[in-house]
Amino acid sequence: MVLSKIKKRLSKDIFIEENVPEEEFVEVGIAESPRPGKIGIVIEKLNDFSDTDRILKSVRNGSLVFLKIKGLREKDLGELKRAVEKLKRTVLAQNGDIVGVEQEWLILAPEHAKVLR
Repeated sequence: MVLSKIKKRLSKDIFIEENVPEEEFVEVGIAESPRPGKIGIVIEKLNDFSDTDRILKSVRNGSLVFLKIKGLREKDLGELKRAVEKLKRTVLAQNGDIVGVEQEWLILAPEHAKVLR
């Protein structure tokens, strides 16, 4: 039942292999992406404001970034706010998406990926 709901939601944007029993895994491919085939997923840590340039480079290269902000949050809240504001401005200017997950993670998506809320 859950798998069928996921299939319906994903079928709008991507190709899903049909005729697969619901108990098995479903292979999902990207149909209309500007970079067909694969999306890189990068896991990064934000420890200093200077890390923002490296993180934004990954997003510009088309990778989806899972960003752990706990280190900088515990170290300096003002610097964290400044770093997140820079990330937000840059990602949104490139038609990307940025989402906070709980209080320790951010997801930064490039233009060809969207985080559904």
